[in-house]
Amino acid sequence: MPTAIAVTSADLVLPAPDRHTPGAALLHPPGEHDLEAALAGTTALLERHGHLVALVPPWLPRPTVQRLHTVRAILETDRIALLDIDLPPLGTALLARQLRQLSVCDFSPGIIASAARLLSHYIHAGALLGSVAKLDRVRVPVGLGAHARSWSPSAQFAVLAHPTPYLARLGSAAGGRGGSHGGARGRSHGGPRGGAAGDLPAGPDFATHLTFARGQLASDWVAAELAPAWQVQGVMENPLPAASPAWWGTPKLVEFAAGIPDLSVLYQLVASVRREQCRWCGLELIGDRCGFCAAPLAAPPPSATVPAGTGLSRP
Repeated sequence: MPTAIAVTSADLVLPAPDRHTPGAALLHPPGEHDLEAALAGTTALLERHGHLVALVPPWLPRPTVQRLHTVRAILETDRIALLDIDLPPLGTALLARQLRQLSVCDFSPGIIASAARLLSHYIHAGALLGSVAKLDRVRVPVGLGAHARSWSPSAQFAVLAHPTPYLARLGSAAGGRGGSHGGARGRSHGGPRGGAAGDLPAGPDFATHLTFARGQLASDWVAAELAPAWQVQGVMENPLPAASPAWWGTPKLVEFAAGIPDLSVLYQLVASVRREQCRWCGLELIGDRCGFCAAPLAAPPPSATVPAGTGLSRP
């Protein structure tokens, strides 16, 4: 059986793109299953699939994260990977689907787990927002002007949270449609700075499909404006994840995420990276860290000896 790919909410499970892609395992939060049920369910997954890869984004409630680590500790197993992936909710769901696609390939569990960090770099995740007044400044820098304009009932903002933060106010045309395609495919806006009114965030320079989910914002901007500008190969609407309004700071949103849809491209991308062996648990990995035991590829350098009284700390 393929390695199990797990999420913590059913609304993070996107439809399979083909009949070969397996579904996702659901690890229920403490409010839905007690510890005994969680242990039994996880044990059954390990018996059936051998290994379990779970996405653990930082926006999960603390009790849910604690439950995941508690289950792994009680089972005393090294076959559960808890991956810290910092993507918005819909982007997290898209990454989980890509891992589900790869799970049927001839990759070992260690490769699949460490591939999550690689694939996340190729996901463009953002949202059309009716307000940025409560948008976390760490995620996307928001200037005072944008905060002030958020109080306008007709204000709409194009926001990209990943891979490069971007924010721009759209034009006031009906439906929130921007008046410019200035951020068309491949164009850079120079980091996290906001663009001129009507600009679109720069899109991926490779083939993608776009998934979007509507909140309490009536707009066709994502499908009618952004998708053509990004030259996506397909568009799919999905229900909005329950965590999205809190992540974006407003229920007035349309969230979107674009990623590589083709399994052959995903396979080639992962297969092209040099494989290593984890020096701690022995599993295969790509990149610089094992997805299962979190050990770095190379041993950390010995601590430097710092003379007393210098006021310097160790690197």
